[in-house]
Amino acid sequence: MARVAVVTGGTRGIGEAISVALRDAGYKVAANYAGNETRAKAFTDKTGIAAFKWDVSSFEACVDGIAQVEAALGPVEVIVNNAGITRDVTMKKMNRGAWDEVLDTNLGGCFNMCKAAWDGMLNRGFGRVVNIGSINGQAGQYGQVNYAAAKSGIHGFTKALGQEGAAKGITVNAIAPGYIDTDMVAAVPADVLEKIVARIPVKRLGQAHEIARGVLFLVADDAGFITGSTISINGGQHMY
Repeated sequence: MARVAVVTGGTRGIGEAISVALRDAGYKVAANYAGNETRAKAFTDKTGIAAFKWDVSSFEACVDGIAQVEAALGPVEVIVNNAGITRDVTMKKMNRGAWDEVLDTNLGGCFNMCKAAWDGMLNRGFGRVVNIGSINGQAGQYGQVNYAAAKSGIHGFTKALGQEGAAKGITVNAIAPGYIDTDMVAAVPADVLEKIVARIPVKRLGQAHEIARGVLFLVADDAGFITGSTISINGGQHMY
């Protein structure tokens, strides 16, 4: 029977590529999204993948969301925590709201989703969790103390939860993408983006499908000896 996978932020950018790659590999995929109804409908129409709306920063919404997915598709055995937002500003100008919003979504969403599905994974003796971190959680980035803190926290969360699931058939790993050719990166001013690419040894932006390929590797049934790890997919920009 095909395993059920939930991809948060799964209808756009890296998340869309992950959802499609999992579908093509034979998984039953539920793509979570937070607000863009038009984009989610277009995604489902194009891919045939069901989209489910909830806010990953809300624990109750995640519990309800997992229940909805399981009622529609079956027990959730794979979670890809990809949902993330930015509220970039220097510390001098950052307010507490910008801090809380990013931490609650990017890091809190990982806890909420894992907590909502964890007991089921334990009971079945199988689970795969992949958390999408960031090169900026490894190396830091000017004007992103909130985002860098959240993504760095994901890497620590992954190592700790990986230890809890290791003897129970549940693996927990992370991927730290570098700069990927998505809408978020496309919004960077051209002169700034040119400088970013110049610092990437392979001299180009990454592609979303390259992150998706890493996810497929980590969620495979025969990847059970890999847990608590972070795979950096960044064109050689940062070694960690």
